[in-house]
Amino acid sequence: MRILLVEDDNRVADALTGALRRHGYEVRRAANAADALAAPPADLVLLDLGLPDRDGIEVCRELRARGGVPVIAVTARGDEPDRVRGLRSGADDYVVKPFGTAELLARIEAVLRRSVSQRGHEDRLVAVEGLEVDLGRRTVTVDGRSVALTFKEFEVLALLARAGGAAVPRDRIVVEVWQTTYDGMSRTLDVHVATLRGKLGRAGGLVQTVRGFGYRLSAGPGAARDPGGGTGPGADGGGAEAGGPAAAGE
Repeated sequence: MRILLVEDDNRVADALTGALRRHGYEVRRAANAADALAAPPADLVLLDLGLPDRDGIEVCRELRARGGVPVIAVTARGDEPDRVRGLRSGADDYVVKPFGTAELLARIEAVLRRSVSQRGHEDRLVAVEGLEVDLGRRTVTVDGRSVALTFKEFEVLALLARAGGAAVPRDRIVVEVWQTTYDGMSRTLDVHVATLRGKLGRAGGLVQTVRGFGYRLSAGPGAARDPGGGTGPGADGGGAEAGGPAAAGE
């Protein structure tokens, strides 16, 4: 697997390159935005957002616009607004410095595992009111218009599409898409769903919140009842549906 490491700090880059190569990855390093954007295709990008020549957020957007390569932001910007901005720019995961090498390797493995397992192993088209999700080709269209999604956004939408209209629990989405049971990922899920809805435009309403439970992809009216029969607080635990200001972090 080829990893593009975009990092301007030589000490950090040398340490990461050594660790990644010891675990069998082929690593190419770019020290700035210009080199990153000129680099050959990779299977995954580790992107420092604090680059000397351009804002890493802009670089992330450009990389995502070129195709579906997964991007993990590796940065010292740990505040929530920075994390939200990074995810909305197209990052599939966000790791805050300082971090453990084992954690980073686990996140890389999870992202690549999801990418490889989905690539070419499904041949199914799910269509709901003009929204078409091609699970094999990993493409999304709304009324014939192509919609560009990040790796994680597609994974969330694909998981809901496979459920055939049934509600999918929040914890299952987090485990299957992010490969973790960490409680804090619930907020990350909300951010991704909010951004996904925005990108889908008028079809964003098909991604419905099931209060106190999770999400579903359905052409019917928005659900407000737990499938178990009771009503509960908002899916984010605070009474606000994902997609509103609270979920979007605005």
